[in-house]
Parts: sequence; structure tokens; C-alpha cells
Amino acid sequence: MRLLLVEDDEHVAAALLAVLKRHGFTAGLARNGAEAIEKTQAGGFDVVLLDLGLPDADGFEVYGQIRRLSRIPVIMVTARADVRSRIHGLNLGADDYVVKPYDTGELLARIHAVSRRAALDQASSDGPASGGTGGAPAPGGQVLTAGPVTVELSTRRVLVDGARVELTRKEFDLLALLAQRPGVVFRREQIISDVWRTSWEGTGRTLEVHVASLRSKLRRPELVETVRGVGYRLAVPPAL
Repeated sequence: MRLLLVEDDEHVAAALLAVLKRHGFTAGLARNGAEAIEKTQAGGFDVVLLDLGLPDADGFEVYGQIRRLSRIPVIMVTARADVRSRIHGLNLGADDYVVKPYDTGELLARIHAVSRRAALDQASSDGPASGGTGGAPAPGGQVLTAGPVTVELSTRRVLVDGARVELTRKEFDLLALLAQRPGVVFRREQIISDVWRTSWEGTGRTLEVHVASLRSKLRRPELVETVRGVGYRLAVPPAL
């Protein structure tokens, strides 16, 4: 995932960029509002993490200019903890709002959640009104391909080695999440947040059961790999 971090504090930016890199992100940095607008206009990013306390402009105004340029998901990050500021940011159309100091794990989960919602919204808006695609590739980036696995977001159809695989709704959502970034580990807490829209407590066993069922239905259990103590990833076999 490509993320644009808009942050003027060098120490905060350096620390967060290091965390993002460890979790598989390709991150760019804008140190003020003008840079943020310029880099958003140039394109190439999937999510913007926008700090509202910028040295050259009000963060809400920068958000407005970004939104006029692009529909890219924007998460506002700020020390403004008052409810009125949060409501204002969300009313402007921000995809999410995080208050400093934040937990890094929660921030990463929120980034993935808004990215996933954006991808599904795009698939929904570009997809056919009804019916299937008859096997034809879906337009508008609706198809995720990872090795032998093909996930069609608009039709919720899954193919493994060209053969159709029937999945439940949660099994499909789980696979679609992993297929967004093949080879990258998704933490258990993050998967629970994105797929089940809830917290980790008490849901771990549910995730394990769904992973086991997904492996069985894919008939390629090695594709969904457990990373001990962390989570799961979609393991793509190397090309021959």
C-alpha cells in the first residue's frame, strides 16, 4: 500500500515512517500543506494520513483542497481531542479521525480499514447492476490476483487455478483482505477489525475457525500461511 504522510514534526514522521515500512507500506512524506496538495495532485498514493497542525495552513483547509483534487481516502491525525473538531472533520468527509497520542496498532488497523472500504466502494460503483460477469475480467480494478488465486470483488467470486471456489461471506472477506497485499502479514487484531468490525477480545477462536475452513475450501492450505505470534498472510508461490 502507498501512503502519504503529512506531518511537520521530524521526529514523529521518522518514527512513523519506520513503522510503516516494517509493515509493508511504501510511504511518502509531506512536511506542510503545500507539499501535501502537490503530492496528492501528482497521484500514486492509496491513503493520506493528514496531520491537522501544519505550519503553513489549517489542516481542514488542506483537506478540502485534497478532496477537490482526488477521492483518495484521508485519515485526519491531530492532537485536537475535542469532540467538535472530530465531528467537523468527519462532516467534511474525512474517512477517519485519529487523536494523538494513538496506539500504532490501532492506527495501522484504521489505515487498512479505510483502504478496504475504498476498494469495495470502488468495486461497487464500477460493477454491473446485477448478474455475473460470465467469467470475463471485471473492469476498474475489481479483480485481485495473487498467484493461483483470483478474487473478483464486484461479483464476490473466487477462483483457484481457474476453478470456482464457494465461500461464505466472512471467508470471502477474509481472503479479499489478504489478497490486497499478497505476502504481507496481517495481524490478527487487524483482521478482526476489518472483517468482523469488532475488537480482538473473544473473537480469536472465530478467526481460527474461518482460516481453517478457508484453507480447506481453497484446496491449497499452504496459501494461507500462519505467522506465529503475529497473524496470517497470503503466500504466493514463486513464479517458475
